[in-house]
Amino acid sequence: MAIKPIILSDKEFLNHEELHYPFEERGLQFGDGVYEVIRVYDGNYYLMEEHIDRLFRSVEAIKITMPYSKEELKGLLQQLLEKNQVDLDAKVYLQITRGSAARDHAFPVDVKPNFYAYAQEFSRNLPAMWNGGSVMSHPDHRWDWCYIKSLNLLPNVLAKQEAKENGCMEAILHKDGVVTEGSSSNAYLVRDGKVYTHPAKKNILHGCVRMRVEQFCDDLGIPFVEEAFRVDDIQHADEMFITSSTTEVTPVTHFDGKKITTGSPGEVTRKLQYAYEKDAGIPTAKSLFESAEKQNA
Repeated sequence: MAIKPIILSDKEFLNHEELHYPFEERGLQFGDGVYEVIRVYDGNYYLMEEHIDRLFRSVEAIKITMPYSKEELKGLLQQLLEKNQVDLDAKVYLQITRGSAARDHAFPVDVKPNFYAYAQEFSRNLPAMWNGGSVMSHPDHRWDWCYIKSLNLLPNVLAKQEAKENGCMEAILHKDGVVTEGSSSNAYLVRDGKVYTHPAKKNILHGCVRMRVEQFCDDLGIPFVEEAFRVDDIQHADEMFITSSTTEVTPVTHFDGKKITTGSPGEVTRKLQYAYEKDAGIPTAKSLFESAEKQNA
């Protein structure tokens, strides 16, 4: 997952070795900033409009003045791919903070925001997408405004690490037993042909792929129910899956060490997976996974 050498910093394109910020930087000291991760397939952005819209909502929520228009930022991000000759699968990370200033909790006056973006090679996790994976429950210790994609991710990091240490691909967060989302994903339960997920309120991230999944469900005639479910409901689920820009639509086969139904990806999850792949214009995980299996045989 090599990082490409050219970094977008403000409106300049620099070699990554040239990018430096003072140690008194608001993002570093306070987490006073927001970010986005945009998926790239074969050198093309996927859901860029949705990500840029969310970035602007986030900066508005924390009262940072965005130094670019949406169209200007899209143009700069396109140049970032071109200058790095990105023509394969990748992801672009972009971050904006309130800027560099003497450390003080109150906002500094007349300080320019710091912005940077970089591209990184990023392959699809085909084994997990095709075979599914295990997740575990974890208390949701985050703040109440998770709809802001802020840099304050310590609770997410600790939950994800605990999941990793327990052999799981994700931690499913809950408040008093009510599932909110994953540490870096949105979570869904399928029961009686219906897809259930937490309502898009301020206490969860309004995922760009989540919005697309709702559209896919509408197109496929699958009821999409914005209704929170509980940890205890998962043992009675027909299927479960998670989504994000890096996991796409990934089946969940085991929860807290127990199988979900047969312990295999379900039919509704597969339909949504195919819908995602068609929308993104990418090969199916099935075809790629089976091709890799033949080569390794």
